[in-house]
Amino acid sequence: MEKAEIKTLIHKEIEKTRNIIQEYEELTRPVAPDVAIGRVSRMDAINNKSVVEASLRQAREKLDKLNYVLDRVDKPDFGQCARCGNTIPLGRILLKPESVYCVNCAL
Repeated sequence: MEKAEIKTLIHKEIEKTRNIIQEYEELTRPVAPDVAIGRVSRMDAINNKSVVEASLRQAREKLDKLNYVLDRVDKPDFGQCARCGNTIPLGRILLKPESVYCVNCAL
């Protein structure tokens, strides 16, 4: 697979991740205390907000990694594991383009 195709894949993944981040940011807005949703519903909303905030952090980390990998696509060592130096299989790059580790080192 050519690097141009990989770049296109990474750009699509960046756009998808940005959209997810935007959705999560909408969901993590505070619930105003004067909104009458009931005590149990408010507790549920607070709990759901915590889960979405954790997902938001993960999505932001993924976006940072994708931008990092996008900057490295044209480097000669692109596709090599950052830990052991072995080649990262193309399938892994296609499924998880933000990964800089081979399967063995990622464990």
